[in-house]
Amino acid sequence: FSGVLAQDVLLALLELQEELAGTTAWAAGAGRNVSLQDVCYAPLNPTAPGVGDCAVSSVTQYFQNNRSRLALSAWQQDGKLQGTVDWHDHLIYCV
Repeated sequence: FSGVLAQDVLLALLELQEELAGTTAWAAGAGRNVSLQDVCYAPLNPTAPGVGDCAVSSVTQYFQNNRSRLALSAWQQDGKLQGTVDWHDHLIYCV
């Protein structure tokens, strides 16, 4: 994997998403600061969404937007084949 699917790029994307999720802006019409949960699409909790309820389409969703899950690896044996599986294998399996 290279380019946009390199692990360092995915980690940077996670960091950017976290920063954007915490961003607020003054909305003069509302007379208050607004944030992502004020404007996001949250189909499972439309009346009182939190940041975690917002539907975000991102490759990092395959790892639940979690650095620890992206870093996981495991030993796997499939018949006679043995080896370590990691985020590469998880992504291939999901897509």
